[in-house]
Amino acid sequence: MKEFAQNLTVGKVSKQLFRFTVPLFFANLLQAFYNITDMIVVGRFVGSTGLAAVSNASVLCFIIAGIGQGITIGGTVLVARTRGAGDRRGERETIGTLFTLTALAALPVTVAGLMLSRQIFVWLELPDEALPEAVAYMDILSGGTIAIFGYNAVCALLRGRGDSRRPLQFVAVAAVVNVVLDLLLVGWLQLGTSGAAWATVTAQGVALSVALGHLKQREFFCGFRLRSLVMRPDKVAGILQTGIPSALQMLVVNLAFLLVTGMFNRYGVAVAAAAGIGLKISTLAGMPCWAVGQAVTAMAAQNLGANQIARTAETALAGIRLSLLSTGTAVVLIQLFAAQVIGCFNSDPEVIRTGVVYLRIFCSFSGLAYAVMYTCDAFATGTGAASLALFNALLEAVLLRLLLCWLFGMVWGGGFVGVCWGMALSTLPPALIGLGYYRRGSWRRLS
Repeated sequence: MKEFAQNLTVGKVSKQLFRFTVPLFFANLLQAFYNITDMIVVGRFVGSTGLAAVSNASVLCFIIAGIGQGITIGGTVLVARTRGAGDRRGERETIGTLFTLTALAALPVTVAGLMLSRQIFVWLELPDEALPEAVAYMDILSGGTIAIFGYNAVCALLRGRGDSRRPLQFVAVAAVVNVVLDLLLVGWLQLGTSGAAWATVTAQGVALSVALGHLKQREFFCGFRLRSLVMRPDKVAGILQTGIPSALQMLVVNLAFLLVTGMFNRYGVAVAAAAGIGLKISTLAGMPCWAVGQAVTAMAAQNLGANQIARTAETALAGIRLSLLSTGTAVVLIQLFAAQVIGCFNSDPEVIRTGVVYLRIFCSFSGLAYAVMYTCDAFATGTGAASLALFNALLEAVLLRLLLCWLFGMVWGGGFVGVCWGMALSTLPPALIGLGYYRRGSWRRLS
């Protein structure tokens, strides 16, 4: 089987970054596509109640996936560092440690998802008619946590080695499985939101199986074998040094979105459904900068591991430019076709009208500020300063977003529109802080 790993420490930076980013973007896009498919199919076959249920449950699913992504980012950085330094033994030990650590982390997250989801939905004031469907959806998704974490671990390690193409192939298989099962279980068998959840879990399991099959065929790079599945204390420390702040960052960001979802729920089913759709579409707009950020993290870590300081700095600048260009294009397209895109999910005129307002405000200038913030945070993570990215997440998601949404939406009477403005304005200061980290150059001392 062809090897796709790239050496990110040679060649023109902007070209290498672009080549590495494109497969990551399409992989993220396909991942979002099969998640969005759940909402489209549920919206068409179940209606606004089912859509509100899936919208709220999806935010909890983002939290679970975010914790997995955060932990495994530590694997990306450590594999990239050891690979950049030419340390093949360290790379092999990192692989074994990350897989063991990921499996151990999945268990408490699964239990928490099963035990707490109903109470969280009640706390978020999810309309009573949508509560049973949301709980059923979340119970099934929580059971698939090990597949989510395992898949993220494989992809994190591949990215650290400079391979962004293979994860695209894995998620393409999952997308096809998810769409087919959505139509079968929700559309034909009329299983409602539970059918959509089973489709997603099955697709994730298939993606993990295909990924593990690839690794077995490749003899698990660097001579890795099952006996390598041990916890190396130094590798655990290296992974968690980045993984814990990154996981907390993902947790904080998604918890803040969860609390904002609770604010939207107070305005009824139509607003809850519209906000859920708007969040999904905004997620699509964020796909380009997420891919760039993933590429920047791996590329910066490899180059810093190889002690190529100038090239590491150039990676950050190239990433910011590419992120702004790609995200700006996505924002323009969404603004032009906002009503049509909302209509793909639900035909209720009230849902469409409210969803368009959401996109007009939130998916606008704030998208560009978010692109800068995310890319700079990814650079900080790749250069060993994941705590800065965590600080920025706390600032943006807790201090600014929740405070501004509360002030504009409730204290000053702006309602649904005020909450949207609070979300939009929260990204500006963290973007400036991220740029400041790059310009100060303190990351050079971490090489």
